[in-house]
Amino acid sequence: MTDRTGLLTDRYELTMLDSWVRDGSADQNRAQHSAVFEVFARRLPEGRRYGVLAGLGRLLPLVEAFTFDSDEVAWLQAEGVIGEQTADYLRDFRFRGDIDAYPEGDLYFPGSPVLTVRGTLGECVVLETLVLSVLNHDTAIASAAARMVVAAGDRPIIEMGGRRTHEQAAIATARAAYLAGFASTSNLAAGRRYGIPTVGTAAHAFTLAHRSEEAAFRSQVDALGAGTTLLVDTYDIAEGIRTAVRVAGPALGAVRIDSGDLADEAAKARVLLDELGAPDTRIVATSDLDEFVITALADAPIDGYGVGTRVATGSGHPTASMVYKLVAVSDAVGGPLRTVSKKSKDKVSVGGHKTAFREYDDGRLVREYFITDGALPDRGKPVQVPVIRAGEVVHSPGIEEVRAFTAAALRTLPAEALSVAAGTPYLTVTLDNPEETA
Repeated sequence: MTDRTGLLTDRYELTMLDSWVRDGSADQNRAQHSAVFEVFARRLPEGRRYGVLAGLGRLLPLVEAFTFDSDEVAWLQAEGVIGEQTADYLRDFRFRGDIDAYPEGDLYFPGSPVLTVRGTLGECVVLETLVLSVLNHDTAIASAAARMVVAAGDRPIIEMGGRRTHEQAAIATARAAYLAGFASTSNLAAGRRYGIPTVGTAAHAFTLAHRSEEAAFRSQVDALGAGTTLLVDTYDIAEGIRTAVRVAGPALGAVRIDSGDLADEAAKARVLLDELGAPDTRIVATSDLDEFVITALADAPIDGYGVGTRVATGSGHPTASMVYKLVAVSDAVGGPLRTVSKKSKDKVSVGGHKTAFREYDDGRLVREYFITDGALPDRGKPVQVPVIRAGEVVHSPGIEEVRAFTAAALRTLPAEALSVAAGTPYLTVTLDNPEETA
């Protein structure tokens, strides 16, 4: 589903546009001046060592379809947001510029120019809210999810956060978590829209709705087969496991534990399952898990996890704090670009259109930097790729391709950078300095 409405923007963006459109003739007003905007994060969430960019696959079709219909333009006029000149401008609006970006699923660090938008000042400025809302949300989810995936090792994680966020955000959450390495989702809308594997077990309400736990388990096994996952902690975990094996037999797929000391309960469950002749029955743990709890459970006999609240809220950091800044602009239609930058205290930015490069040592990422003068260095690999040209999407990898790319990107980090323990960013991206070392 693609929502094409141009009202996915902030009023202040259209206020600026309205002023620029009034500033000169139709083909010579400031809205027609060339401009370059960049998206970057000044910092990572406290204690984080890397971030994972996500949302590009959702964002690009939205940009391509971004228009204003006649009813929206009329409403904007009625609300006093725009005048007649800007109304004429918006009736014919679509983004016709170019966008370059870090590939979705790539790593980013403080200062990484993850997205560069080039076009006219008018068409670029109205995209700010759309760009930031998608990238900030999805990147926050993917960055948290990646940390959980690393902590889990080869144990799969189910995304189960749909009840902890907005209904549409839940679909985006499932997508971002899957790209970061989650194995599946319980969200059926995400499964249908993006082809993500869907899984799910019964809730406690299912057990409580039956006269007994055994009756509930028999109903679920009859419907789904012995390979299903039975929730065994509605009453007593040990008795629930005995009942589950009695009903499903040794072919029982898994038991889910959603309460108590998960490490202790999993250990006791493993012993009991083995004693009952079900050594292949897996143990799935849920209950407010995050990367820290998963790390603490590394030695427990747990075969998989289900994560909801913490992944859907970015594990305490629900935004990536990315910003969208003007870095170059012309003073006349068709004129040369001049560099612009903020000098505000604590919010200084580097002006100019940046090209980012990375250096690797035996497959390990060791440095990221950018240049602004256009002269290509004799070392390093460009990071950005073309994603939109003349308003049309030219880069649309499939979800499995992005997922594999994310996993490969994470493998370029050393173990200390992948630790969930609080630390400083692995890299800080700055203007090229040949003497700088990673």
